[in-house]
Amino acid sequence: MEKLILTVDSKDQIITYRNENSLVRYEPLILNEILFAAEAGDTSLLNWFNGFGDSFRSIIMNVYAYRKGLEFGFTEIAFDQYGWLLRPRFLFTEELVFGNEKRYGEHSTLKIAKGNHNVWTNALSYSFGTAGGGSGLSVFGKQFNSREAAVSAGILELKTRMTAKVGDSDRSNYNPQVIRGTLNDVAKFELESVQLTLF
Repeated sequence: MEKLILTVDSKDQIITYRNENSLVRYEPLILNEILFAAEAGDTSLLNWFNGFGDSFRSIIMNVYAYRKGLEFGFTEIAFDQYGWLLRPRFLFTEELVFGNEKRYGEHSTLKIAKGNHNVWTNALSYSFGTAGGGSGLSVFGKQFNSREAAVSAGILELKTRMTAKVGDSDRSNYNPQVIRGTLNDVAKFELESVQLTLF
């Protein structure tokens, strides 16, 4: 496949890509920026975009990831061996565990992290026993202005997910003991958090 190099003559190529591909919300915005730079003859901006990849897909995804990282204060531009923007390292991370962490599949975790601009995020991994889900920490996560806000939002989401499955008839996927143990740990954590604020 031929490598893409954006120039002032790339207008038709950009328009064709935009019109012929199914794009997610942020992609047309970045393509419009590139198109505007081409139409304006802004070679320095086009060269900046070229620095993010050699295809429309890699340029768009890397620029978007870079800009999401900027929201957390991450400014480094570095790529892995496949040409994808390296994931920035959060300054501070913490993991809270709820449920029986000694047995596989019987606990849930809430991870929180802080970026350079005191912007926080969280990532929840939850287990109902057999069923579950979750995500990892990244600059694409929800943003919070404090550790407490990131923890509170994660605890609320975990509690809501667990409570919704209390009494579910599918006991093989939604183990009542795992759900009860997780909810008990959440209640204990909330009580300890309230007590800490009183002192």
